[in-house]
Amino acid sequence: MSASQRLTVAQALVRFLARQYTERDGRRQRLVGAMWGIFGHGNVAGIGQALLESEDMPFVQGRNEQAMVHAAVGHARQSNRLTTHAVTTSIGPGATNLVTGAALATVNRLPVLLLPGDTFATRPADPVLQQLEVPYAGDVSVNDCLRPVSAYFDRITRPEALIPAALAAARVLTDPAATGAVTLALPQDVQAEAYDWPEEFFAERVWHVRRPQPDPEELAAAVLAVRSARRPLAVAGGGVHHSGAEDALRTFAEATGIPVASTQAGKGSLPYDHPADVGGIGHTGTATADELARTADLVIGVGTRYTDFTTASATLFAHPGVRFLNLNITGFDAHKLAALPLVADARAGLDALTAALGGHRAEPGYETEYAEAKERWERRVDAAYEAPDPDVRPTQTQVLGALDGLVTGDDIVINAAGSLPGDLHKLWRTRSRDQYHVEYGYSCMGYEIPAAIGVAMAAPGRPVWALVGDGTYLMNPTEIVTAVQENVPIKVVVLQNHGYASIGGLSEAVGSERFGTAYRHREPGAPRAGGPGAAGGGAYTGAPLPVDLAANAASLGMRVILAKTLRDLREALAEARAADRPTCVYVETETADTVSGAPPAQAWWDVPVAETATRPTAVKAREEYDRQASTRRRHL
Repeated sequence: MSASQRLTVAQALVRFLARQYTERDGRRQRLVGAMWGIFGHGNVAGIGQALLESEDMPFVQGRNEQAMVHAAVGHARQSNRLTTHAVTTSIGPGATNLVTGAALATVNRLPVLLLPGDTFATRPADPVLQQLEVPYAGDVSVNDCLRPVSAYFDRITRPEALIPAALAAARVLTDPAATGAVTLALPQDVQAEAYDWPEEFFAERVWHVRRPQPDPEELAAAVLAVRSARRPLAVAGGGVHHSGAEDALRTFAEATGIPVASTQAGKGSLPYDHPADVGGIGHTGTATADELARTADLVIGVGTRYTDFTTASATLFAHPGVRFLNLNITGFDAHKLAALPLVADARAGLDALTAALGGHRAEPGYETEYAEAKERWERRVDAAYEAPDPDVRPTQTQVLGALDGLVTGDDIVINAAGSLPGDLHKLWRTRSRDQYHVEYGYSCMGYEIPAAIGVAMAAPGRPVWALVGDGTYLMNPTEIVTAVQENVPIKVVVLQNHGYASIGGLSEAVGSERFGTAYRHREPGAPRAGGPGAAGGGAYTGAPLPVDLAANAASLGMRVILAKTLRDLREALAEARAADRPTCVYVETETADTVSGAPPAQAWWDVPVAETATRPTAVKAREEYDRQASTRRRHL
């Protein structure tokens, strides 16, 4: 009879996780490097007690369940998906607060392990505290909300069920084609139940992260497509980074002369000053990349999902004969847009494609064309960053310019939502493969600060910047306390612009006149809904709200540096970069209704406009919408 250990389910799970490793290219690392947690009655006596006894699983105390997932996701992305963190919560609101973070992880194909408490499996009392009663199903709990946003979900209703479930969880977390949020719902009574576990369950286990090679026939078809193209364009997505394929992409671009545009997730696949890098693509892209996309007869997608921002809502790739060649580790993505699929790991696929092309190059005139366009765009970036008077309040793009003038390839810049992703995608000059960290698959406000903590844990000693507007800051500042507690020296730059700047601009463009987007007082006697006097911010047209975000950050334990002018800002950023404790730079920018300095969108984005309206702004916006929508096409 094989040896066994008598442990609780929670103790066994923690011990199992501490002995799981990933390996790729001969390098081994822990799969789950730490566990974040907030304790309640649904996990304090189970997972909490197990962590207390564990000598192998580091614990980090969080403040918000959603934020803990963001921190774990940030760590996983910075680690090329080879390591992640786990998150434990109680039942009820602790568990449902995981849903947004889980969706973000799965949308972005990033691994994170979620361990929410659950109601009693044995049902000694029904209902228990925080139980959702479902009259037609006795086995449903609020944790079932996590099913559609998880790459794998299981509920551990018996101790012995943990063995196959834990192995399945590790399999999905380490599968580059299937990864995302993995949820193991843990009933609170089962967590504390003891079982005789086979010793083999706790043996060190190494999960090899594979690099599948391309199919020979698919590779041959890909080579023929590239050789036949006169205006090929490569689009680098997040899969380039996840695969560590940046050098392979550089070799491909240099061997073929094919220009490389990048999605939000793929930016930095080539450094900004590489001759083949033409910048961001799509609605938030550069004029250079978008014009190349409009005239491309072959689009080579590498590790991209082709979201509507990338394709400009199916209006960008306008060449009448355009075809797509998609190199992706998942067949689902490789077949998008009726493409020739090349299902393989990004690095392995690029190496094979470059070798098989045998020195084939794009036409010299094509290379000259995009090189000149790239130079013109860089002059537009210079103009956006330019600040003739250093003693005035900066625009948002001048803030980016000040940071651009300070950082090196060691710095990591994090953002997720608002108007900043558009400006960053167009303008930011990425200097290293992992400097640019913009979460735009789910575009989740509140991601930046907790993700910065996770990134800093994965990249100790490197300056990590979380760029947030006031709207995003108000969504989720609580993990500042965790950064202070752990002394993780993140740098938070808060841009105060008194409202939702991005959606305010979009609202104006679609005829909604910035309704409900300003952070201002309601005018006395103004209506609370649309109507006379309600336009231009939903009657919020008074003075800016007296909200002191700098004082708030200081009250949470951060050191705060105020910057009133561009000169102040440059000094504050340099001071923050050198700081060895969590530091916030607070700057009030020019408000949303003044020029930001950023070039306008270079491609469309489909946000449907009211088909019937009485206000002239909406009528005009609908006319423009119909004109743009008429150019949309299906690629078949």
